[in-house]
Amino acid sequence: MLKNSEIAILKLRSLYESRGYTHFKMSKFEEYDIYAANKDFLGGESIVTFTDANGRLMALKPDVTMSIIKNTKDGDGLTEKLYYNENVYRVSKGYLGLREIMQSGLECIGDIDLYNTCEVISLAAKSLCIFERECILDISHMGIVSYLIDELSVPDDIKKQLIKCIAEKNVHGIRSILSENGSKDETLVELVSLEGNAEESFEELKKICGARPLHQALSELESVIKILTAGESLAKIRLDFSVVQDMSYYNGIVFQGFINGIPEKVLSGGRYDLLMKRIGKSKSAIGFGVNVDLLEDIFECSSEFDADIALMYSDSDDTAKVFKLADELSNGEKSVRVTKKLPQRAKYKQVIKFCEHNQ
Repeated sequence: MLKNSEIAILKLRSLYESRGYTHFKMSKFEEYDIYAANKDFLGGESIVTFTDANGRLMALKPDVTMSIIKNTKDGDGLTEKLYYNENVYRVSKGYLGLREIMQSGLECIGDIDLYNTCEVISLAAKSLCIFERECILDISHMGIVSYLIDELSVPDDIKKQLIKCIAEKNVHGIRSILSENGSKDETLVELVSLEGNAEESFEELKKICGARPLHQALSELESVIKILTAGESLAKIRLDFSVVQDMSYYNGIVFQGFINGIPEKVLSGGRYDLLMKRIGKSKSAIGFGVNVDLLEDIFECSSEFDADIALMYSDSDDTAKVFKLADELSNGEKSVRVTKKLPQRAKYKQVIKFCEHNQ
């Protein structure tokens, strides 16, 4: 019987392949250099390293996106559409031991236009919806956030503090930081205070941005909202500017996904042209990842039972007939465990004894 995480992977794989994304398989190990140069992208998490037989410093893969970028050809004029199901390995601050996290997701790399952007965000929304629970996709735009922060003309360490407060929707913290730096500007407070559906919030956003030269970012965001909200079977779309990513890596639309019943974000993604440039690539890129491990307990098919049916037999029973009955009972729809003795603590919806059934 498949685990719920395995069911999740199959559902997501089917979704991504339905839009022409091809599977990308990678090694568990990568050379350490690519991660060492971009530790901030990993959220400051530690990287597990070792030296291979050739003397190279290697790392247990802590991230999929950077591995895909590294192994993608540059400047060939093609737009690559790839999906993955991979384990990543991390040691977080304050966490004892190595974590193995199953991720599923996709990357669209190349000449990213409005269609590609909408397709990726739509697939992110549908990735949430296939689990048939109430879900929300929150969208932001780093071009707008970074411009509003840059115009304050504060040092980089203050910018990082503001980003942290924005992510936490800490209005008091934003005001306090600005006040300490001689500013009473309320624009960032108004930005993180936006509430309501995407279309209504966008009208408020235009008022907040005023006459600032943000036409390109606003136009892109407006087009994406109109196209996505017109689609069917999508998650609830909200504008939420507390969705922020590192300004050193992300430069456009960013988003996060949530599913009812899970207390943390399940999905995270966005446009990361700046990361591409830092790794020496000239292409653009947008993608997202789903933390599959978080989905383990949300399925309705999640059951307290080990199998639908326990079929019990003995040494005196006709093996061929037992085999045939097991096939008939399962019929591709029910799970059947054939056993001589019921395991302790095992639970089944139905227990059938072959000797009684075959009378």
